This record gives sequence, C-alpha cells and structure tokens, in this order.
Amino acid sequence: MPVMLVTPRHSVGRDRVVVVIPAHDEAASVGATIDSALAQTVPPDAIFVVADNCSDDTAAIAVAHGARVLETVGNTDKKAGALNQALEVVLPQLDGDDRVLVIDADSLLAPEWIETALAVMERPGVGAVGGIFYGEGRAGLIEQLQRNEYVRYARDVLRRGKGVWVLTGTSTLFRVSVLREIAAARGAVLPGRAGEFYDRRALAEDMEITLASLRLGYRCVSPARCATTTELMPTWRDLWLQRVRWQRGAIDNLRSHGVNRVTLPYLGQQLWAVLGFLVIVGYPLLLGLSLAAGMPLVLHPFWLAMGAVCLVDRVVTVRKAGWRGIVLTLLFLPEMYYDFFRLAVYLAGWRDAVLRRTAGWHHLTAVRG
Repeated sequence: MPVMLVTPRHSVGRDRVVVVIPAHDEAASVGATIDSALAQTVPPDAIFVVADNCSDDTAAIAVAHGARVLETVGNTDKKAGALNQALEVVLPQLDGDDRVLVIDADSLLAPEWIETALAVMERPGVGAVGGIFYGEGRAGLIEQLQRNEYVRYARDVLRRGKGVWVLTGTSTLFRVSVLREIAAARGAVLPGRAGEFYDRRALAEDMEITLASLRLGYRCVSPARCATTTELMPTWRDLWLQRVRWQRGAIDNLRSHGVNRVTLPYLGQQLWAVLGFLVIVGYPLLLGLSLAAGMPLVLHPFWLAMGAVCLVDRVVTVRKAGWRGIVLTLLFLPEMYYDFFRLAVYLAGWRDAVLRRTAGWHHLTAVRG
C-alpha cells in the first residue's frame, strides 16, 4: 500500500473528509456509490474502496471511478474486519479533527450529505452523524413494503429529536478522535479487542459502534438532509436472512455491552417492538378466529373509529413513499402480512440468541438498476 494516501492538511487548509467504502463483490453498485460521493457540494479529500475478498471487478471499477483501492489481507471478520484493516492504514495520516465517512457500497448519498453532516458535527457533544436511509426505486411488492417501512422509520428518527438509535451502516460520518477513543477503550470499557475500531464479533457493527459512541458520552444524530438511498432485498428469503442477522446482532450487542444507562432504552425498545407487532396483528387475527368460530360480527362505533384513526396514521406516515406506498397501505392486507413477517423475525432472532446458534452473514450481490 502507498505510504501517503491522503492530501496533507496544510495543503487543504481545513479539516479533511475521507470516505471509506467497504465492498465485497459490489461491481454492480460501487461505481454509482463513488460518483455520489464525488458529486457532493463539499467533496471528500479522498475516497477509499476496501475490496474485501472480492471475486469480481469491484477493484477495477472503483479505480475507474476515481477511488483508491485497499485490499484486505486474510480477513475473516466480514465488514467489521475490513473496516478495521482500512482504518489502520488511513487514520495514522489524519488529525483528530478530521472526519471519516463510512458508506456501504450499495448506497447513494444526497448531494448535500457531507456539507450538512459537517455543520451538524460542530454542535456540542456530537461525535458522529448518521444518514437517514430510504429504499431504492425498484418495482415490486416486497420492495415497496420495505420502502414503506424505511419511510416510517425515517419519520420516527426525525421526530424523536433526541438522537438516533443506530448510526446506519449505509452512511455515517465519524470524528477521527472519536474513532481513536473507541479503539483505546476496547477490551476495557468497551467490548472487543484493544486497539480495534469495530468489534469484529458484531453482526450488526453499525449498532455496536453506536453503543460504543454513546457509552463514551458522545451524541449521535441523523439530520433530514443526510438522506441516503440504499439497496432493498428482492426476495422474502433474502429479506429474512438480512433481518434475522440484524435482530440477532442487536441482541448480541446488548449482551456484550451489558445493562447500563445506554443499553436500557434499547432493551425497552426490543420489548416495545414485540408488543407493537402483537397489537397490530392481534386484532385482525382475533377477528378472523371469531368469524371462523361462527361468532356474529358486531361493528361497534368505537372500534370502527379506532380502526379509522390507525389507518389514517399509517397513510400519513407513508406519504413520502409516493402513491404506490399509499395504495399499498390502503390495501391493508399486504402490510399486515409484512408485520407478521417482522414479528417472526424478532422471535427468530431471540430464539437464535437464547440458543446460542452460530450466526451467519448473508451477502446479496447488488444489481443496480
């Protein structure tokens, strides 16, 4: 690897922004990801694609689009391991006030992403800025269900106002000094190996490094203008494997960090999510069982009104998904099935965590339309 990879600070005259893109067989999408970084209103000072055990043209395409390529050596720790190797090379060339932007190789940044994140990071206590992610535009029922889910999640994040639950892996900007502090705290205050930036054991490495940042006293935020478009799962099997990994990873992260003031709200969120799903699917399920048992259908005005309020709320919260998202919500049954699916994911994640089943990582080869 070259000795000097980043333009010296005195030549730039300001805090530098370096983009790091971990990529495993992402030839179909990595070029567009790099282009979205280069098209920023405040362009980065360097872009590195971390080619991790690639068997396709990821590296060649990255170079053709203007990025430098760092190839991992003997990495068996997936995305966290690839990022650790890259940061070990890049961070020694940066100062504490410089920034590192980690982007998934299947994600696209809004043009003002970096400009917005840099401004927000000047606020007191902010150590990292994450993106607000939305689903790509491919047609299909399963894709639209995911888009609706992401739009609602983005709305919840923006309305929460107290910080973000997870610094999304699709796009997050870190202060270099924070990454160094995390590495120094590993193996002592924080889980993981001393000196490593990401916990190599984490299936959900983005959530884990969020917990690490919060436990060190930093604020983590996601502004509306840091919008990111990301890949959607094309099949139910792909979606199942992705979401069970997320859920299992979340539980493992909470276990590794223990019970403390940072993790308690996350534990409450796990319980609240299951209760929410049970309420959503429980009412129509009980109604169907009652009808199957021959009980008369009584349309009580109160419950009709409550149902109408819930339907209006679901339509309002999905407006940014467009007319397709609104129509899908009005059809009701597809989203009810999706809620059943998500509840099954939560239960499967807890089952695998409690039984200590070997966790897996599912990689989907991107097809950029």
